[in-house]
Amino acid sequence: MKALRDVFGDTLVSLGKTNPNVLVLDADLANSTKADKFAAAHPDKFLEMGIAEQNFVGVAVGLASLGFVPWLSSFTVFFTHRAVDPIRMLVAQTQANVKIGAAYSGLLTGLTGKTHQDVEDLAIMRAMPGMTVLAPADDVECEAMIRWATEFSGPVYLRLARDASPTIFSTDYRFALGKTYMLREGNDLLLISTGPQSVRCVDAAEHLAKQGISAGVLHVPSIKPINQEEIVQGCESVPIVFTVEEHTVYGGLGGLVTEILSEHLPKRVVRFGIEDRWGESAPNDFLLDQFQLSGPRLSEKIAKRLKRAQP
Repeated sequence: MKALRDVFGDTLVSLGKTNPNVLVLDADLANSTKADKFAAAHPDKFLEMGIAEQNFVGVAVGLASLGFVPWLSSFTVFFTHRAVDPIRMLVAQTQANVKIGAAYSGLLTGLTGKTHQDVEDLAIMRAMPGMTVLAPADDVECEAMIRWATEFSGPVYLRLARDASPTIFSTDYRFALGKTYMLREGNDLLLISTGPQSVRCVDAAEHLAKQGISAGVLHVPSIKPINQEEIVQGCESVPIVFTVEEHTVYGGLGGLVTEILSEHLPKRVVRFGIEDRWGESAPNDFLLDQFQLSGPRLSEKIAKRLKRAQP
């Protein structure tokens, strides 16, 4: 188990040794995002751009046009709000080969509070034409995604949690764009999730099993593009689907799943995530319980919803 920000820094250090075109541009947050590891290992390939997120997006596009593979490193909220215009105009519309390392995503941002917690990013980025949107569940998948994105030609948005998540994938894991992963089989319901929340869904399924409720867990690492057929197949055998995300319930994974099922497999879907509210500054465990996203609290919420739905 390794913090995803450490995976980000360590993997880029490794890539910097083998790929002469890899660069890292930072917006004065390298010690938090762990881009400082790359700066120490490859000072000639690291560009400290200061607190100028809009500008460093433009610089990255220019570098990409010269054949470099620039990785941008900053907090998620600064990409999707402060720098969203140049990302839209300069990166997405031109299909520039720029990689966005969006650190400190979701609620668990090291007690930074609602000013720095971004729970709207998936809705924003998946609606942007031409943007690939990824969210790793653990350290193994995170490294695989970074390596894949570096070789992929085109813009990539990588949603990175700050801290560690229990490792669920083996070291032979290979990332495949659009593919989903059934982490647990179940007959009574299916939980569909993304990022580290998928790991917490597995925990919730284990708690539900103790109550005699069989819950499957489907992990969606590739928010855009996504294999719609796999979503439909995963939902076919269960009477009810729950989407669970450390993100607003508006426009994120829940919206994506309901869009697919409404067209291809009409099914009852319940969306769990951040309701229409801001976050707050608190320890991770408190926030996960507060927003009912921890394994135990999530299982309680699901069990109550199932009981309420019974005739």
